[in-house]
Amino acid sequence: MTTAAIETPELGFRPSVSQYEQFRDALQGYALPAAIISLEAFDANVQAVLRHTGDKPVRIGTKSVRCTALLRRIQQTSPRFQGLLCFHAREAAWLAHQGFDDLLVAYPTVNPPTVAEVCRAIAKGRRITLMVDCIEHVQRLDVLAGAAGVRLPLCLDIDMSLPLPGLWFGARRSPIRSADEAVEVWQAIRSRRHVFLDGVMGYEAQIAGLPDADPRQRLRSSVIRRLKRISQRDVLRRRGDIVEALRAAGAELRFVNGGGSGSLASTAADPSITEVSAGSAFFAPASFDHHSDFDFLPAAGFALEVARIPAPGMVTCNGGGYPASGVPGEDRLPLPWLPEGLAYVSTEAAGEVQTPLINATGLAIGDPVLFRHAKAGELCERFNELLLIADGRVLAAVPTYRGEGQTFL
Repeated sequence: MTTAAIETPELGFRPSVSQYEQFRDALQGYALPAAIISLEAFDANVQAVLRHTGDKPVRIGTKSVRCTALLRRIQQTSPRFQGLLCFHAREAAWLAHQGFDDLLVAYPTVNPPTVAEVCRAIAKGRRITLMVDCIEHVQRLDVLAGAAGVRLPLCLDIDMSLPLPGLWFGARRSPIRSADEAVEVWQAIRSRRHVFLDGVMGYEAQIAGLPDADPRQRLRSSVIRRLKRISQRDVLRRRGDIVEALRAAGAELRFVNGGGSGSLASTAADPSITEVSAGSAFFAPASFDHHSDFDFLPAAGFALEVARIPAPGMVTCNGGGYPASGVPGEDRLPLPWLPEGLAYVSTEAAGEVQTPLINATGLAIGDPVLFRHAKAGELCERFNELLLIADGRVLAAVPTYRGEGQTFL
């Protein structure tokens, strides 16, 4: 079913029926495990992203969606959704062939076959911008673009982390941290024939993606909130200084990108920023449950079948071992969601082929149990399709990247 054929539901569930019962009724007749999207919550989150970002254009983070039908649904909502932030260059080339345009690749690559795919899409009139953070990236991409006979747009990745004594507060990304370092790479770009500087990205991962309101870790959360406030001031000053220095050195920047789902409002308020990125906000995965600046609705999950009742108050589901990437820990496990009150058995947690749960009263063999993945788009790597649910029924089944035969990392 095409995106245009997907109904737009009225917001809100039937008041006389619980949320779990509506999902349970909708899933009758469907094979389990199944990945689901609540369209009521998803559409509400799309509108919330627009509210949080003021009047700034929003670039959609594809890593957190990984479904072309939902990417189109977001874009059709408002002209402020302009362009995609891709996680891989081959993904960007493939999306260009699907009709998407203005594709920014968030991570560098100089792999010749991959860059050749990008160059072929550019030769056909699509705009794909590749990320660089050093002169070697520039030199190698210039050679590859020259061999393909195209001029390749580049984006300069600026590191927005906050280095402190004994602590690196942020993600390990670009080596470029100062205006002088940024201008040095810009001069290398300017000296080349087959590449040009299209924009700048300064992503404040430590602000956008780090939980800071976990009731189980109050002291740690308090420290993180303080570090975020310090880092916000540093980001505002340093990102602005770098953009100003590049323009003073002659760089013509089509865009300055920043932010993520956990920092939409603060990033949008930065005068140096011309667009804000958002991805996880659309699905609102479990890893964002304890962010003080995140108020989106859980919209994505997966359903497992109750296969056994091994003891009173306990059920065992088929499958469920879908941990998220990152530092291993309980916060990387899927979160038992509906019915409410379910919890893992501590000695097994989420297993590859079976997942036992306690506090499971009222569930029968064959019933679905719903979970939320810790991250957003990683859920789609496990399933070929997403069931779009509203008002207790499935409106459409749309393919994920995997369902369209595409895997990139």
